[in-house]
Amino acid sequence: MRRILATVFVVVAVQLLAAVAFVYSGMFNVAATDPHWSLTHAVLETARVRSIKAHAAGIRPPDNLADQKRIVAGTSHFAEHCSSCHSAPGVETGEMAKGMYPSPPALTGSAKQWSPGELFWIIRNGIKMSGMPAWPDHSDEDIWSIIAFLDKLPNMSEQDYGTLVKEAIAAGGHKTHGTPADECAPKHREAGHC
Repeated sequence: MRRILATVFVVVAVQLLAAVAFVYSGMFNVAATDPHWSLTHAVLETARVRSIKAHAAGIRPPDNLADQKRIVAGTSHFAEHCSSCHSAPGVETGEMAKGMYPSPPALTGSAKQWSPGELFWIIRNGIKMSGMPAWPDHSDEDIWSIIAFLDKLPNMSEQDYGTLVKEAIAAGGHKTHGTPADECAPKHREAGHC
């Protein structure tokens, strides 16, 4: 029995030393231009999905998620803070997002992939090592408004999006980080949304 335990100990110690040597060797390329190995990607993706689902369990949306005022407020936040990385109908992804790894996804299918509670958790907390920031300074109402917008995004045309952006500007932006009604982000002005 002692021989088995000693063998297990030696094997574990050698594996730990090999892992430490690998990390300190600098062999693992952390450049955003070098995609993960398929096994690394699979492990990280599984950890990301399972973590979101576990941490978001029990988060319930408000009853008025489909309210038009909420959708307009969510459009304001999305247009100001999200579209440069995640694009929008008629708005291309910004230059910074094109160099990110992993690439920020287009969110047209996010409401089908994630429950409202999971989207709430993602927006509130962000995702490590992905470029997705946390928004802890936003109220719950602000975040639910973003989710209301995301729920409508899959069937949204460029014209629909432009109309919502105009409504959001006219309403004075969203509560936490609203834009005065007379301002319009240059990318939205160029796309004809203002």
